[in-house]
Amino acid sequence: MMNLFTPTQLPEPGSEFFEILHQNEHMKIERITSNGLNQGEWYDQEHDEWISLLQGEATLEFEQGKKELIAGDTLLIEKHQRHRVWQTSSDAIWLAVHLNS
Repeated sequence: MMNLFTPTQLPEPGSEFFEILHQNEHMKIERITSNGLNQGEWYDQEHDEWISLLQGEATLEFEQGKKELIAGDTLLIEKHQRHRVWQTSSDAIWLAVHLNS
């Protein structure tokens, strides 16, 4: 048993920690803990990704603009939709589900 709000490791300021909670050939579920991340790397993924911000605040940047998220917000990022984390609060916790085709 685990608790989504209790990460096994806290990231250093300005970084993130990724934990795979479950993975099989169809999907990967991970918890991401962010600690004041600013302008993360760009992603262009080969799969869809559904995310939920469980705690904190964050801003994602897409080529079409930025989206601000608060705790409880969810978003589907379709494959090949370029995006990056623009910034997060120091206590952000995400749940990400990567869906393989």
